[in-house]
Amino acid sequence: MVKNSGKVEPGRPLDRIDRRILRILEQDGRISNVDLARRVHLSPTPCLERVRRLEREGYILGYHARLNPELLDTGLILLVEVSLRNTADAFKSFRAAILEIPEVLECHLVAGNFDYLLKLRVPDIQAYRLTLSERLTTIPAVAQVHSYVVMESVKEAHGLPRVE
Repeated sequence: MVKNSGKVEPGRPLDRIDRRILRILEQDGRISNVDLARRVHLSPTPCLERVRRLEREGYILGYHARLNPELLDTGLILLVEVSLRNTADAFKSFRAAILEIPEVLECHLVAGNFDYLLKLRVPDIQAYRLTLSERLTTIPAVAQVHSYVVMESVKEAHGLPRVE
């Protein structure tokens, strides 16, 4: 694996078996190596070597459990547009501050009429009001915030498109 200006360059191209391993692990990160090997038609040792190489080369970033947000009192989703003040360190200071807010699940720098799009999860609208007034709008770089309450999630993908 070669790191070049923050990007990871893999050691060799992925073949059909590598891509199948990735797709299966993305669907079930708890699958045993024996079951994975059987599903990709390899013996366990070469299968494990491939998985370790895929991890080493950065194709596999980690293994996670999907938690139920409703049962864990974080059922309300908000999408938030953030516009920053035009200052020299606005983007840098905003990025540093946003990393400290646990309710922010995603933060994307975007092109368009605002600077960042955030995805938050909170228990209810009162919790968001506190997050907004005590955390988001107190970041000095923030000039304007527009919030959208998600009423229904029609599709929430947890994997990448076209791994194969």
